[in-house]
Amino acid sequence: MGSEGRVLRYGIIGVGMMGREHLYNLAALPGAMVVAVADSHPGSLEAALAATAGLKSATPSPPLKVFTHHGALLDSGMCDIVVIATPNMTHARILLDVLAHPKPHHILVEKPLCTTVEDCHKVLEAAKARPELLVQVGLEYRYIPAVAELLAKVKQNAVGRVHMVAIREHRFPFLVKVNNWNRFNKNTGGTLVEKCCHFFDLMTLITNSTPVRVMASGAQSVNHLDERYEGKVPDILDNAYVIVEYENGSRGMLDLCMFAEGSRNEQEICVVGGSGKAEAFVPDSTVRLGSRKGGREGVQCYEVHDERVRFEGLHHGSSYLEHMEFAIAVHSHGSRPPAVGLEAGLMSVAVGVAAQQSILKGRFVFIKEVINTQT
Repeated sequence: MGSEGRVLRYGIIGVGMMGREHLYNLAALPGAMVVAVADSHPGSLEAALAATAGLKSATPSPPLKVFTHHGALLDSGMCDIVVIATPNMTHARILLDVLAHPKPHHILVEKPLCTTVEDCHKVLEAAKARPELLVQVGLEYRYIPAVAELLAKVKQNAVGRVHMVAIREHRFPFLVKVNNWNRFNKNTGGTLVEKCCHFFDLMTLITNSTPVRVMASGAQSVNHLDERYEGKVPDILDNAYVIVEYENGSRGMLDLCMFAEGSRNEQEICVVGGSGKAEAFVPDSTVRLGSRKGGREGVQCYEVHDERVRFEGLHHGSSYLEHMEFAIAVHSHGSRPPAVGLEAGLMSVAVGVAAQQSILKGRFVFIKEVINTQT
């Protein structure tokens, strides 16, 4: 709450695993109270109620109001902010409903913004008609303390002009979600949209440029091949290499493997510029910083922690920091825009869609192709 003196009332639309993660983070955030949730899945609602039963909130909250449809939550007028944490393929419809609703609600929507570029554009157009509403996209990897430190060093010119960004995510397979919605491209937008929009957002931020074209190679090699849902085999990629070329000549590369449980770090981010190199490792929460002049012996390695974090959660404190920053933007009454706006959400999806198409077509795909064919 801080100097603003006003408690913000939150409603969470979708209280599956990620929705409950938001519930826990908001409970730890001073000046925030979750007053309502909406979900059509009884099991998720039961889990949310069970979670709040023993939850100690930084700000005392009233009993949780439960709705089975997001429209009823919006009609109630109980909330200042809604958090959309429903399955990917529902984001566009719910966003359009919130933006069109006569009762104003600021919005934090989970990544990806939408599953298609076309739907992203529809949301951007709808948001133009409601400039008083703030919309933030949940690309919270920007806030992971070690990553945030890396971003700060790059911005401070610690490595000089950025030429190369390499991101490796080696991790476990996709988790089980409600009704297994995340097993199929039609629901997620594809792995390179669903999971990797985070990394394309970071690449664009680090290079400080606009992506021009994308080349990718990927496959479903190991995960979910023995699963069947209504007779259908999941079709989501579990490994890929992606190269992104930027307008200013910088290049980014993603190395994704989702059957690499034996990794020490889930994410490794490397930025190389004309005068140095910076790396971030998660969850080790370490940063390495070196210069060409200093050589191997001059490399610094240090741990990074953010003392503002009151709840670590599933994403190393980044979701807490995301909510903290968005609350500050809401309290600013429009003088401070959301840190991760709709344009950033659109671009992260566009690169992911281009990568998915590149695998299918076996060639570079230009970002303008993706934008022009889906608008």
